Amino acid sequence: MAEAKGDRIAKLMARAGLCSRRDAERWITQGRVSVNGKVLTSPAVNVTEDARVLVDGKPLPLAEPTRLFRYHKPRGLLTTHKDPQGRPTVFDRLDEDLPRLISIGRLDLDSEGLLLLTNDGALARKLMLPATGWLRRYRVRVHGLAEPERLKELAKGPRIHGVHYGPIKARLDRQQGENAWLTVSLAEGRNREIRRVFDHLGWPVNRLIRIAYGPFQLGQLKRGAIEEVPRRVLREQLGSLLESKPTDKGERHAHRRRTA
Repeated sequence: MAEAKGDRIAKLMARAGLCSRRDAERWITQGRVSVNGKVLTSPAVNVTEDARVLVDGKPLPLAEPTRLFRYHKPRGLLTTHKDPQGRPTVFDRLDEDLPRLISIGRLDLDSEGLLLLTNDGALARKLMLPATGWLRRYRVRVHGLAEPERLKELAKGPRIHGVHYGPIKARLDRQQGENAWLTVSLAEGRNREIRRVFDHLGWPVNRLIRIAYGPFQLGQLKRGAIEEVPRRVLREQLGSLLESKPTDKGERHAHRRRTA
């Protein structure tokens, strides 16, 4: 069977920075997206670059250059665009002049530290995949007397309540009375994984700070601050992971002329 030409419509929408791929699929099933005059009812559609795509009756924006930001997330913010309970979110705190951003992974309400944000939904999805191989590194404070030998066992990949987690590298940095500071690294990072693993060991987490995501570091970024990763660094660190896109205003204008 011949391979369908073009990209999935949801991927195209995410690449344009309009929304995440998941949101795009939902919008399509809600009848908000049309291609060449036909309203879509399913996201299982491939489209080429010359297709006329409308979202809520408006043309799909040209794909913007990929941008990546480091954000120092404080405790007490949710990593979501909207919360049904009205709790504050990361995106409530961002400046209005920033593009629509998507988080690469999440930090839960009580966690803090480095959160990567991008305007490129396709890139966000790639960087969250375990196959990318990027380590997430954390400073973790637990309540209890941490035993180095038990920490070494985590490198085999703990199994808790029937769930098998990937290898976790954990090192005891210092014991301070009834609390211990650890450095923890893992490649997969399931929802609340670190908290669940250390709860199982009898050492509940009372502070969790992400200090690195792959090659990107929290460094001296102040709590609540956001800083864009320079384009040169972006190219050096991401390389082939970047989609083929216009990379500056001049290229965007040329792209617009070619596709007009």
